[in-house]
Amino acid sequence: MTLSTRPDVAALVTLAAAALVTALVVPLVRRLGLRWGLTDAPDPRKQHTTPMVRLGGIGIVAGFALALGLIWGLDGFGSLPPEKDRLIWTTLAGALCYFAIGLSDDLFALPPLPRLAGQVAVAIAVWSQGVRIGSIELPFAGLGQAEPLLVLPAGLSLLATVIWLVGITNAINWLDGLDGLAAGVSGIAAVGLLSVSYSLDQPAAGLLAAALAGACLGFLRHNFNPARIFMGDGGSYFLGFALAAISIVGPAKGITSVSLLLPLLILSLPLADMSAVIMGRVSAGHSPFYPDRRHLHHRLLRAGFSHRRTVVLIYAFTQWLAALALVLANAENRFLWLALATAVLIGVVIGCRRSLNREQQAGDGG
Repeated sequence: MTLSTRPDVAALVTLAAAALVTALVVPLVRRLGLRWGLTDAPDPRKQHTTPMVRLGGIGIVAGFALALGLIWGLDGFGSLPPEKDRLIWTTLAGALCYFAIGLSDDLFALPPLPRLAGQVAVAIAVWSQGVRIGSIELPFAGLGQAEPLLVLPAGLSLLATVIWLVGITNAINWLDGLDGLAAGVSGIAAVGLLSVSYSLDQPAAGLLAAALAGACLGFLRHNFNPARIFMGDGGSYFLGFALAAISIVGPAKGITSVSLLLPLLILSLPLADMSAVIMGRVSAGHSPFYPDRRHLHHRLLRAGFSHRRTVVLIYAFTQWLAALALVLANAENRFLWLALATAVLIGVVIGCRRSLNREQQAGDGG
């Protein structure tokens, strides 16, 4: 018996290996960053008050890549058709290119437009290798028959793929404003993609998601508040691209009528945050890349939530969305209680916060 015949065991081995490697590599990266002075200085927009190494993405990449190499050597992927084999390595290559773009920004402070141009160029390259949104299912259009597909013309497929890959990448990057926030949300989203991929019989994409979830878990050991290291743009670009690409080669390849909506639902929180920030900046007459404090986590902090409570609340929202995606994917109904329980938790936290604010206002008035 090989790991390819036990996909659940293969996923656990991949996740554990990625978590272990990342947890071990990150402290080494931090020591080298401090020795070489590769730190991020504090400023009024940032939450940290002391210089921080922002090269933690190196550990995330190491954990992800080495875990995939290990599971490949243990025959966890089994015998894949050439097309699927190409998609896996194209996803890894694209993620590494995005990491290189982000790392260059961490080291040399690249302007926004060259970064965006590099992201678009890599997205076009991976599209040419098959990582693409090529068709859209049309639910309810053929009752009693197999769901018909709307095959996208090449130009429209390219545009949709580039927008998806670049959009998710920058959404995760912009979410990286509090200790542990981007890593935790990405890890939860990766677990959601892992579960959905297996429920839609896409084990190769599931192993990619398992490696990504493990890398996020290992990094959180050093990044949760109070953080000792930051992932930097290299890490957030890598996570964002990997999530976007895995969702294309996994759940979006599924056979259910809602399969194309599942990645969008799981990743809707960072996407909604990015959209709201862009609209706010443009309406104020600023560039979409203008730095400010309009993000959701900034708003929660201004509302009176502590750093940790803000992060945990956003975790809860993300987990709720992932649980709903599992329900839509016809996963076992036991996931439904998780979605409902998380919704209740969010309501309780918000209710307690409002009650505390009313008490404070009454005390100030007295």
